[in-house]
Parts: sequence; C-alpha cells; structure tokens
Amino acid sequence: LPGKSVGRSGACFPDLALHEVPHVYIYNSDNPPEGVIAKRRSYAELVDHMQTVMVQGGLYDALEELDRLLGEWEQARTGNPNRAHQLEHLIREGVAAAKLESQVSPETASDFTVLVSRIHAALGLFRNTRTEDGMHIFGETPQGKRRAQFMASIVRYDAGQTDSLRKRLCAAQGIDLENLLADPGGVDKRLRKSHASLLEKVESQLVGVCGRLMEDMEPEALPKHARALLGDSCIMPEALDGLVSTGRRMLGILERMDATDETGSLLKALAGNYILPGPSGIISRGREDILPTGRNFYTLDPRRLPTRAAWRVGQNLARALVAKHLDEAGRYPENVAMFWMCNDMMWADGEGMGQLLTLLGVVPRWLGNGMVEGFEVIPLEELGRPRIDVTVRVSGLLRDSFPAAVYMLDEAVQAVAALDEPLESNYVRKHTQERLKAFEAGGPEAWRSATFRIFSSEPGTYQAGVNLAVHASAWQTEADLADIFIHWNGYAYGKGAFGVSRPGALEASLSTVDVTYNKVVSDEHDLFNCCGYYGTHGGMTAAASHFRGEQIKTYYGDTREPEQVQVRDLADEVRRVVRARLLNPQWIEGMKRHGYKGAGDISKRAGRVYGWEATTQAVDDWIFDDIAKTFVLNPENRAFFDEHNPWALEEIARRLLEAEARRLWKADPDVLSDLREAYMDIEGSLEDRTEAFGGDFQGGSIDIVTASDVAEWKRTLEAMRENKQYYHKENQ
Repeated sequence: LPGKSVGRSGACFPDLALHEVPHVYIYNSDNPPEGVIAKRRSYAELVDHMQTVMVQGGLYDALEELDRLLGEWEQARTGNPNRAHQLEHLIREGVAAAKLESQVSPETASDFTVLVSRIHAALGLFRNTRTEDGMHIFGETPQGKRRAQFMASIVRYDAGQTDSLRKRLCAAQGIDLENLLADPGGVDKRLRKSHASLLEKVESQLVGVCGRLMEDMEPEALPKHARALLGDSCIMPEALDGLVSTGRRMLGILERMDATDETGSLLKALAGNYILPGPSGIISRGREDILPTGRNFYTLDPRRLPTRAAWRVGQNLARALVAKHLDEAGRYPENVAMFWMCNDMMWADGEGMGQLLTLLGVVPRWLGNGMVEGFEVIPLEELGRPRIDVTVRVSGLLRDSFPAAVYMLDEAVQAVAALDEPLESNYVRKHTQERLKAFEAGGPEAWRSATFRIFSSEPGTYQAGVNLAVHASAWQTEADLADIFIHWNGYAYGKGAFGVSRPGALEASLSTVDVTYNKVVSDEHDLFNCCGYYGTHGGMTAAASHFRGEQIKTYYGDTREPEQVQVRDLADEVRRVVRARLLNPQWIEGMKRHGYKGAGDISKRAGRVYGWEATTQAVDDWIFDDIAKTFVLNPENRAFFDEHNPWALEEIARRLLEAEARRLWKADPDVLSDLREAYMDIEGSLEDRTEAFGGDFQGGSIDIVTASDVAEWKRTLEAMRENKQYYHKENQ
C-alpha cells in the first residue's frame, strides 16, 4: 500500500486502514521471511503454528520392485552366478519400468556394478526424502506414532555434532553414518545392504527410540530400550550408553510440544491481549526452541550472517557446483545466475551468501562477537581457480529484510571487478570490461552500470512476472518469457542504488550465464511449494537461455545434510520431489484426508510442474503421463476430486492438455486419448453443477478458459511489454 515501509505516519495507507484495530495473522513458524514483512507493512501480531509431521517417503510400485531385485542380486552375486546373471536382465528391465534411465544412464555404465551403484544412489534420493503426512491442523498437536515421528524429525538433525542419536544408533550397529551420507550408491559388504537402505533403516529406528521413550518417560532406561530395539544388529552396545542425555533432551521436546496452545493464543490476540514472542525457522533443522508454537515470532540478527558454519557450507556448495560444471563442460563456468532467497538467510544462516562470496573469491571478515564486518579478497594463487562472475535475482523479501547483505555482496563484486588480474582468471573483470565497451560511455556511471549484478523487481513489488504469464497462458515463446523477466526484474540493487531501472544491465549479465542455480535446505519445502520458484528461477533460466542463444545448464543444490552437500541437475531435483511427494501414494493419502483443501494443494503442485516445464524444459514426459494416470484417470482419485473439489481436477486436466498442445509434453497416445475423453466428462459435470445453482455458483477458484479470456491475456501481455508500470498498477 502507498506509504513508507517502516516508521509509518498517519498519512501512510496501512496506518490509515488499520488505525487502532488489532491485526492478527496466523502464520507457519517456518516462514519468518513473509511473517516479518507482515509486521513491518501492517502492524501484524503473529500467532504462529506448528509444521506438519514429516515421514520417510519410502519406495513404492516399480521403485520398490527394483529395490527388491537389487537385494536379491547382492545376495546371489557371490554364491549363485547363474541366478545373478538372470537378475541382471530383470534389473535392467526394472530400470525401464521405473523410468530411471535418464538418471542412471545404463548405456554408459562400464560394468554392471557401476550401474547398480547408480541405481542405489537414485533410489536413495527418493527413499530418504521425507514427506508431509497430511497438513497441520491449527490448535492440534501430533499424537501416537505421529508424535514420535515429529520428535524424530527434530533430533535427527546433527550437523556439526560429534555426538547424536543417529550417530549412536549407527555406531552401535558398526555403521559409519558419514560414509552412508557421502556414498549413497555404495553397498556395505558386511551387511550386503545398500547405504541408502541402511540409512532408511536408521531413520525408522530413530522413530522407534522416540516411541520407546514416550512409553515410560524414563531417559535413564533409554539405552536399554535402544538395545532391545536394535536386537541382533547391536554389535557395539556400549555406543548407546550416552543416550541418557539425549533422552532428557527428548523429554524437553515433549514438554514444549504439550505447552503449545495455538487456539488459546489466537483468542488472546483477538481480545487485544499480549502474545509472547518466540523464535522461528525450520524445526526439522534441530530447532526445538521454536516450540511451543502459538507465539509472535521473531527472526535473527542480520549482522551475524553468514555465520561461520554457513560459510563453510557455502564454500562446499561453490566447490561442488564448479566441479560439476568442469566435469560436464570441460571448463569453469564464467557466470552463475542464482535465485537468492530470504529463506537462505532465515533458515540456513546465509549458506547461499557464503556460496556467492566463494564464487567471487572473497571471504567474510568476522569480529570476535560473531558480527560480520566486510570481507577480504582471496589472492588468486590461494584461490586456485578463476573468479566466477555471478548474476543474482534477489527475492523481494531478502531485498527488504537484509539490505546490508545486498550492499556487501555488491561491494564485493565491485572490488573484484577492479582487481588488476588477467581476464582469463577473473571473469567478473572480463565481463565488466566487455560491458564498458558496449555501453559506449565513460565515467563512474558507466562503471556502475557495468558492475551491477544484483537485480529484483521494482521496489514495493514481489513478483518475477513470469509465473503470472505462465498461469494466465499469456505467452507463446521463450522470447516472451525472457521479455517479461527483463521488464519485471530489470531493477538493480546495491550500494547507493535501490531499484535503479537497468534492464540493459540485466540482459547483458544474463547473456554470459552458464548455469542457473537454487537450492533446497529442508524437506519441509521444495521447488513445487510456490509458483515463485519456477517464476523466478525458471524465468531466469528461460531469459538466460534466450539471450545466450542456447539451452544453459540448470543446477539445484542440496544442504538437507549440511556436512554432505550435493549439487544436481534441476531435472533430477524435479524427479526427486515428484516421486517423493506428488506421485507418492503416502503423500496423496495424506492430502486426501483434508478434502477440498487437499485436492486444491494437489492441483497447485501439478500446475507448478507445468510451470517448470514451460520455463526450463526440465520435466520428463513420463511425469506428465503419470500425473494424468494418477489423478485424472485413476477411478479412486477421480471419485475423491469429484466429491470434494472437481474444479481442482479440471485445472490438472486442462494444464496437461495445454502442455501437450504447446509441445511441452510428448504424451503417451493412449494416455492422451483417455485424458481428452476424461476432460470432456469433467467439463460437462461442472456445467451441470453450475446450471443446478442457477448459473451463478462460484464453488471454486478455478475458471473455465474462454476465447475472450485468451484475448484479454494477449492484450495484457502487450500492455506489459509496452508499459510495465501500467501492468503493475492496474492488473497485478
């Protein structure tokens, strides 16, 4: 709303609108970036709530069968070579049935053991991704097994700890947890089990130990319970002796959980009473201090970011990214484009910021009290590689919440660009010099434009634009998406510049990009959680590919295990999340428990799959086939949607048909034929429902697309091209 973002006066619209009326805002405790902005913009008093219970995603259908065959092969390979040979053929067929060819590349495996290692690693990525068990219901706390699962999700996180429940359980069984995480495709020769399956087993044991403690509430008895739970696999029982202190911590978690009174806090807030403050963040990153929920959350001290621990994670991410590109392309990436989100700072203490600084070849300078005071440039001989240029699309929330971090990164870019170093060893300087020539102007203004690397939407706005165009079908080619991205995000930020319009600088920067990048830090959130992910990261990828003139690489980092970070292709990340959630029967059943809301969330996720394909072409055809078969063509799920939210099913079917019409999906002919027939039935059913309510029934948020809608979308796209300000103010 018009007016200042902080320190508002009586002339500012939020102040005028609210006056003395309490503004109470229910918010997930894991979303401090948006919650804090609500406090600043409109005096919101937050009442936070718990995250939902996370459970092991596991394997199912063809993936589970393939895992069974691998287990039989491991047993037969030494004592029964004929059986092992037969299983090799079955495993190769199983890879095709599970649609894993693109991930394991069987044609490039030098021998069968290499292929087996790749399959184990791929299956491990799915089976050890945790997924939501339905949704959190405001005012309720987990009970029964879900209670043990909730506690286990907190105590499993052990980054930087020399002692933890996970590590103790592994040690008691003669297993090295670090080795399991570092080599997910490996096999334990003693146990003849894959590292991924052993890790899954340990996760299940975690839940079991938590459940045993909940039965008797005696931490002193926990070592005995753990030994009984492990049974014959407990070959080093002394490793469990230290579980008493862990048990006391777990009892503290239970007490915090029981102290939660979300409904009571909401009623207090509505009565104008004081709500106790509390911390926020990702509870499954070992943050039991977030409990009890029902509090008015705060965030952290921005002057301490990145922390030293997050900086080390960022270093490892940068090294992994550079090594992956070097291996695939045979050269260093010259420019990495990153979607730098506020959750990096508030969830992960600035891991992404540490990664950006590492790519540039600078290191933060910390004071004795942990405060960050500037940076130091790492000499080239010490760095051991070229300085990598960066292009940063900073989220609107980070831009507004952490301006000091934006300024520090901008100053680092300018400092590196000014170094007297060979251009082949300093890509920041190389690209800056190229832009100075292209801008055909001298003086400080040209230098400033040539060194802009941090961009976002116009001050006061928070969209990337591309997701709106994709959702409205108001685009035709990649050039359209690139055009939209430049117009919406061509505002430069940095020291002395807050939202300076520089679309040319953004276009110049994107034209040298080799890789676009984002990362996941927790299973509680993924790239299908919000349309902003594909709108920004995907939109940036489409724009970079267009201006580069070729399809660029797209990577996704993973710091769910901060001590063993990974960087994978975006396509692999899409496959991981689709299998672990959207197509996982366990996740689907959890969503179905919530009726209309669950159906709507399924539909949103399916729509975001389409969004990623529209912007990056990183979605396999089989994923669209399986979405159609799982939701539209499955009689049981079709009946669920028909009862609770038929508009959500119509949206899924319509997006699938749009993907096929735009040639984003090469559909299985039988699936496509059945889908078209099903869509006609769905559309007819919705028309009958509307007529039954006199033609005025507004039962859902999904509208049927008409020719006039398409015409309006096209006019909107033209207006956006010609006059961005008009699009922002009139049509947002």
